[in-house]
Amino acid sequence: MKIKLLFLLFLLSFSYLTFAQRVIPFGELKLSEENFKSFEKDTTAHAVFLYERGDNYFEVISNQIKLVKKYHAKIKILDEKGFDEGIIEIPYYHKGSASEEITGLKAVTHNGTIKTNVLPSQIFTTDENENWSQKKFTFSNIQKGSILEYQYTVISPYFFNFSGWDFQTNIPKVYSEFNAKIPGNYVYNRTLKGNLKLEVNEARIQKECFHIDGYPRAADCEILKYTMKDVPAFKLEEDYMLAASNYISRIDFELSEHRRLDGITDKYTKSWKDVDAEFRADKDIGQQLTKKGFFEKSVPESLVKEGDALTRAKNIYSFIQKHYTWNGQFGIYGNNRVKEAFNLKKGNIAEINMSLINLLNAADIKTNLVLLSTRNKGLPKQEHPVMSDFNYLIAKVDIDGKEYLLDASDKISPFGMLPFRCLNYWGRVMDFKNESHWYPIKAEERNKFSVVAQINFNLDEEMAHGTFDQITLGYDAVNKRTAIRDYSKEAYLQSMEKGIRGDFDITSYKFLEDRSDDKRTWERFEFELKNIQNSNMLYFNPFVFTFFEKNPFTLEERNYPIDFGFTRVYSYQAKIEFPEGYEVQELPQKRELVLDGNKGALNFFYLLDNNKLSISFDLSLNSAYYNADSYDDLKGLFKEVTDVQNNSLIVLKRKEL
Repeated sequence: MKIKLLFLLFLLSFSYLTFAQRVIPFGELKLSEENFKSFEKDTTAHAVFLYERGDNYFEVISNQIKLVKKYHAKIKILDEKGFDEGIIEIPYYHKGSASEEITGLKAVTHNGTIKTNVLPSQIFTTDENENWSQKKFTFSNIQKGSILEYQYTVISPYFFNFSGWDFQTNIPKVYSEFNAKIPGNYVYNRTLKGNLKLEVNEARIQKECFHIDGYPRAADCEILKYTMKDVPAFKLEEDYMLAASNYISRIDFELSEHRRLDGITDKYTKSWKDVDAEFRADKDIGQQLTKKGFFEKSVPESLVKEGDALTRAKNIYSFIQKHYTWNGQFGIYGNNRVKEAFNLKKGNIAEINMSLINLLNAADIKTNLVLLSTRNKGLPKQEHPVMSDFNYLIAKVDIDGKEYLLDASDKISPFGMLPFRCLNYWGRVMDFKNESHWYPIKAEERNKFSVVAQINFNLDEEMAHGTFDQITLGYDAVNKRTAIRDYSKEAYLQSMEKGIRGDFDITSYKFLEDRSDDKRTWERFEFELKNIQNSNMLYFNPFVFTFFEKNPFTLEERNYPIDFGFTRVYSYQAKIEFPEGYEVQELPQKRELVLDGNKGALNFFYLLDNNKLSISFDLSLNSAYYNADSYDDLKGLFKEVTDVQNNSLIVLKRKEL
């Protein structure tokens, strides 16, 4: 939801905000708040906002126009696990001699008729970095049933800090209200994020609301009011998601342009044509892509001359991977210097991949820079350029009508396969000879984790023994190679043994190079499974290896999507030879489950031939993305998956003689 607002910033008056909702005085509690016991929408909540209100407006203070942000909140503590909500941190910004100021800070703990105030001596200031500090305090005398109430005002000389309002946080809210009164010659882009709906969405014009001495006309103002009721907590207890900032329900304001009284207009939201020109001339980006002559002279001539285009591109990609060590920084807006980084053999993401682009262009292979946002950063806005959305830089290569996306910072990632952190749907191709454009970021399609096992019993030694091969494809192969690289052989095998149930020992290990390549790994393990009791009844779970020990989806409700990053297939095949003298008493139940649209499927079955049992388990996640409406179905699928792996019991009985 996006709305443009025209505000008149400099034509201000001294009138205060007038909003439809009555401003609740500090310290005033309703009987319903005192008697509040639990949040019906989430009975697991340990604390809840009973009331939250923000009022943002502009005011002339000491002959300067300031942004004033008032905040008032009441939090009910429902049990002891909610006590952490009594730790409050209020950030404020400063730069040079100018600083935001926090005034009117009050905080009190309500326990029935007993009120415990936070004293000024209990409020501390901490410096977080060069430009941000915090006011911190902890409520006193917190008990089950306490109501924590606090209010404060931030007076800011920084108009860019009119940024928005978080309706959703880590605990639920009964009521949350945001008000604003914003005069001025400003155009704002306004965006409602998240999937929750506003209870109140009001915008009206107040005529001649503000006046400044020396200006003949009073200005009109935009009066805004947004509310939400019964807001669920945003719970970050589960994996498989993009950045939380994509899904938390909030209202964002972004300054688009400022129309000064002297007729000059300052544009803050620029067109992509403007951005293209700036990047082309930028000394840290565009100018760093004009160094192909340096790179051509700094590498063997054969690297840029020999072989067809695809061969040259793969050789150059491999060369940059081996030449550079990534310093752990992204550096997209930093002081990038590709020549110095090349000589040091160390650099940030931007320097490594701009070196790659220079060298590919030196080899007459058309290559462009691509801006993107990593998965934990947030999705970039496509409606208009917001350069702060981007934090990463890769290369796009065009060879014989086929396009490849490359990131040479990861020494294990195969040619044309981006690291997992880059799988964030869209990037912006900065084609400096033409115009920039959006380009889809696609993951490797063939990703599979397979286990093929053979198990035999030796009851004389009370053990089972056998082999299992692990075969991985795509991103699973990259993850496997990374684990093998980062661990010693002994530590790697120990980690494998810990992930396998029972008294399990790996007796032999081989990495099969002849069956592996950059997108596939093949490993072979020999093992012993001890303490198999030689008795009349033999109980055995055929899954010596499990992909999911427990269901990763356990929330009662998840109101944001599930994002795996790439499609996945898990396969477990086992051939089991039963000991002589035993017969099958009980076998596990066969299972088959398919999600709507074939977006996921589970198939578990077996074949019994005399004393030999073959089992087959296949789990397919045919989509990388599932919307929140699919959560219950996906949770049900994984319930079946974990049940099959953990509870597929085979019962053997000794034959009667």
